[in-house]
Amino acid sequence: MKKITLKNIIKILLLLVFLILFVKAFFIEPNEIIVNRVTLRLNNWDKKHDNLKIAVISDIHAGAPFINLKKLEKIVELSNKEKPDLILMPGDFVQYDVIGGKSIQLAQLANILAKLKSKYGIIAVLGNNDWKFNGKKVASALEDKKITVLENNARNLIIKGKPLWIAGVADLMERFPDIDAALSNIKEKTPVLLLSHNPDVFPFVPNRVSLTIAGHTHGGQVNLPFVGRLIVPSGFGDRYALGHIHENNKDLYVSPGIGTSMLPVRFGVLPEIEILTLKSK
Repeated sequence: MKKITLKNIIKILLLLVFLILFVKAFFIEPNEIIVNRVTLRLNNWDKKHDNLKIAVISDIHAGAPFINLKKLEKIVELSNKEKPDLILMPGDFVQYDVIGGKSIQLAQLANILAKLKSKYGIIAVLGNNDWKFNGKKVASALEDKKITVLENNARNLIIKGKPLWIAGVADLMERFPDIDAALSNIKEKTPVLLLSHNPDVFPFVPNRVSLTIAGHTHGGQVNLPFVGRLIVPSGFGDRYALGHIHENNKDLYVSPGIGTSMLPVRFGVLPEIEILTLKSK
């Protein structure tokens, strides 16, 4: 009988830890979804719009591993339970070149998202995966279900008798984001929320924008203790990886999204829907 030594015990424990972390990263966390409630105080915000509740649903990657029709229904259920005033969706509705997942028809995706409820509607921009798949078809499927898709333009909402503009810019990787065009019809002091799939446009956003909302990074998908985020798809490293960033008197919120890209892995960055409550400073 082989003698059990301290060295062998350590090896067994390390193997167990590795297996636990592997299961957590590849099977548990990517399959979860939470609601993250955040309150933000903003510059250039009308007090009449205080307590506006916005659901941010980003990077669904429908068809990727763990993002099936049942998960889409769950997303709708969780959002509707929060009773948001407005729903903003910063792109990557579909997964281009599904690896390990199962393709979902655009009509199926749009039919489920059409069940989302909010007082002032649903406004979206498209992401790089949407354009790689077929941006025009994605936009058409969404707009057929009364989901507004913006690209370098804006929509005006009247909330409690006061205007609030939602501007949306084109994807940075597959299109040309034109912030000036998106803001061209908006008066200088009117509150604006800017929707962009990619947060790397943030340094070029003028201070007149109350808040920029983005996705794309997935928070790096993996955030290891003592190591940090392994890969963040941004030209700024992890500067705009996740959450609320206040920089140069401007505000950005980056959602970690719901789906996965490349590998179906998440660790320390749970899939989530954000509920942003906006207030004036």
